[in-house]
Formats: sequence, C-alpha cells, structure tokens
Amino acid sequence: MFDIVGKRRWFFLFSALITIPGLIFILLSPITGGQAGLQFTIDYTGGTRWELRFEDETVTPDEVEAVFAANGLEAAVIQTGTGFLEIKTEPIGLRPPAPSPTPVPTVAPSTSPSGSPGASASASPSASPSASPSASPEPSPSPSPSPSAAPGGGDLPTEGRLGEMVVALEDALGPIEEQGSLTTIGPVVSNDLINQALVLILVGSLGIVLWITYRFRDVKFGLTALVSLVHDVIVVVGVFAILGTFFHVEIDALFVTAMLTVIGFSVHDTIVVFDRIRENRARHAGEPFAEVVNHSILQTFARSIMTSFTVLLTLLALYLFGGSATQNFILALLIGIVSGTYSSIFNAAPLLVVWQQWDDRRHGRATSTRAPRTRRAVS
Repeated sequence: MFDIVGKRRWFFLFSALITIPGLIFILLSPITGGQAGLQFTIDYTGGTRWELRFEDETVTPDEVEAVFAANGLEAAVIQTGTGFLEIKTEPIGLRPPAPSPTPVPTVAPSTSPSGSPGASASASPSASPSASPSASPEPSPSPSPSPSAAPGGGDLPTEGRLGEMVVALEDALGPIEEQGSLTTIGPVVSNDLINQALVLILVGSLGIVLWITYRFRDVKFGLTALVSLVHDVIVVVGVFAILGTFFHVEIDALFVTAMLTVIGFSVHDTIVVFDRIRENRARHAGEPFAEVVNHSILQTFARSIMTSFTVLLTLLALYLFGGSATQNFILALLIGIVSGTYSSIFNAAPLLVVWQQWDDRRHGRATSTRAPRTRRAVS
C-alpha cells in the first residue's frame, strides 16, 4: 500500500516550492507600484481603457505615451496581439452631471410679459434667440453622449477631453484607422468592486470553516480545510502574478468568480476525504490515526482524480475554443482545480495527521508507530 501520509514531508515541500515564488511576485505588486506582480484591469483600479489602431503600423507605445504626456495625462500603452494599442490612463470622458432643468423655463417667462418699450428693447434680442434655441438647449445634452458611453468601440470621440486627445494623436501620429474599445470606470465603482470581492472571499471561507467544524465536530477538520483553501488561493493568484509580470495578463471582475468556484471545488474534494476518514475511524477503532487517514485517502483517490479529470477536459475545450473574453477566467479555473485536487489529497489529510499527533503528544496519549497494514482500497 502506498504510504501517502508517511511521505507527507515531500508533499509539503512541493507545496512550498509552488507557493513561495507566487508569494514573492504577489508582494512585488505593492512594492513596485504595479510595475511587476499582479496586473489589474480598470475594474479594480478605475480609469480609462482605450484601444486604438493607427493607419501607420509603425506607431509605437512610447510615441503614444509621449503624446499623452504632452497633454498632461500619464498613460501606460502596450501593443496587443491584434494590432491595437491598448491605452490605460486616468478616468477621462466621464459623463458630467445632468444640468438642472429649472433655470431653463425661468428665462422665457421673464422676457415675454414685459410691455415697457425699454424692457422690450433689451429683452427682445435675448428673448427671440433664446426662445427658439430654448427648445434646443434642452435636448442638446442627449444628442452629445459622453464618450465614456461607447464601450464597444464605434466612432471616435469628437467632444470633450477624449475628442481633444483624438485630435492631438492624429496631429502627431497620423490618422486613426479604428477604435477597438473605449471604457471608463470611476474610482467609486472600482472601490466598490474591491470591497465586494474581499467580503465575498472572506465570508465564503469563514462559512466553510464553520460548517466543516460543525459537521465533523472537530475544529481540526475545519482549520486544515482552511489551510488547503489558502494554499489553492495562493497558487492561483501567484501564477497570475507571474503571468502579469512577464505576459501582462490582467485580473478582471471574473477572477473573483473563478476564485470562489475554485474554493468550492477544493472544499468538495476535501470533504470527501474527511468523510471517509470519519467513517473508517469509527469502523477501525484502535488503529493508528495515520493508518486510518492513509487508507481513507487511497479509497477516495480514484474518485477524486476522475472527477477532476472530467472537469479539466471541459475547461480545456472552453479555453482553446471559447474565445479570448473568458480565457483568463478559464485559466484560473484550470489552475485552481488542479491545485485543489492536489491539496485535498496530499495536504489537507496529512496536515490532519500532523495536528492529531501533536495533540496526542501534548496530552500524553500514546501513538502507535506500527507500519500500515496492506488493505484493499475500496472506493
């Protein structure tokens, strides 16, 4: 019988080797101010994301950044694989507050009832032009939509700060052939998304720990499951920090959904192993706890591998043929499910053995050191 629990130090070492580099790159994010480590989309940072393609294909990101700097804007520009230049800068082109409609009707009544010649002479010039355009100023905000309201691309902005930047870019670098996309998110929306993401992950993890502790009547089960979850989160986030440093892979709003899915899948595998441990512990009372855990892992090993493998096949098909819009989301799921399956088998259950043996020594309980007996693993 393969002794997984007996070789737990090797599995713990492998977990350290795949989490420590990720942790280093995660910590680089605040240290370098976002130049290395995790790369966030404007969903979390706020700002304007603008994709442009110039007729002159030799235009470089540095030239675009120089034009923005000359106009008082700091921009980060990268070349995408589709030939567009992706520009990220501070929020520009946000829709201004709608003007109050109350001042508009007060102008016409003040000029129309005046009957004195002096008043009519001074009021009629202002009343006649304002009476005819008084109907036009009211609809004028609606025909001039804010440039930030064109997330799907379309025509280039012609008004406001974005319109000024279009003119400046074309004067300096030549005509713009196509606008790929234009999205502006203010700081209030991005802060709300960050707070919601943190609350979702913390509340979800705390609920899982409390439920597992209640279900198995032992806090050791709940906390070892939490350690397994933290392992999976660090692995996924660390991989994205490495990819963001070298390949500019960004974390968007779907990333939180992927992380919650990974947490749920990892807990599912862990609970399957823990439930078999509880059954075998009662069925084989008196046997060493390490032997019970090892036998339980082997009984559930094939089920865990086959379940994860079928999910991975589906995700791999989605990653290869599902389009670029969901590729980062699917990639996070792929990494997380592989990590979750590994941590449930090789981390969570062996950690439970380590804690139980430490608890036995602390309370002076004797622990048997006999070798595991050969059993047939029945799933």
